[in-house]
Amino acid sequence: MKKLLLMTLAIAGLAQLAGAAYIPAKAELAQVLLERAWTTTAMTRDKIRPWPWADTWPIARLQSFKHDVDLIVLEGMTGSTMAFGPAHMSASALPGNAGNSIIGAHRDTHFKFLEKLSIGDRILVERSDGKEFWFRVNSVQVADSRNSRLSLEADDSRLTLVTCYPFDAINPGGPLRYVVSAQKVPVTQTAATHNP
Repeated sequence: MKKLLLMTLAIAGLAQLAGAAYIPAKAELAQVLLERAWTTTAMTRDKIRPWPWADTWPIARLQSFKHDVDLIVLEGMTGSTMAFGPAHMSASALPGNAGNSIIGAHRDTHFKFLEKLSIGDRILVERSDGKEFWFRVNSVQVADSRNSRLSLEADDSRLTLVTCYPFDAINPGGPLRYVVSAQKVPVTQTAATHNP
């Protein structure tokens, strides 16, 4: 009886470990498949789905050289899309266009690096049409989604990166959001392209 109990506990423990490793492993594997779809999208300018049943496609590459981040951004900010990578809110502007481009991802995988971003840090966004845009972080804040909304409108070109907060929360979800806002850097200031 004691052996059976120990064996049951060991199996339950292994199942918990496997479950904890599943989400990060899925996120990493997805980025490999997304990288392939991104390369083809960039070459052909077609909407290439990363796997046959996908309801999304890569629209941009987001990079922070200072934080060693290189992510493929998918179209359509849904829960299923964000399980595989950062996702662009379809109703928001394309990165680099006038208006606010909103990209969201999970706090414990792709957007974990947001907690390290600080005002002045630079982010490079390459769109699938080959255009590149630099953004400089100008605001970092925690917002309560119950009483504040992200604006789609902006007089200039903005990038808003959003994830759940706090980063080390035991339970997922909750009303708090970590919001990083960045403004597009004028072309004259992008000469030192890969400087953080």
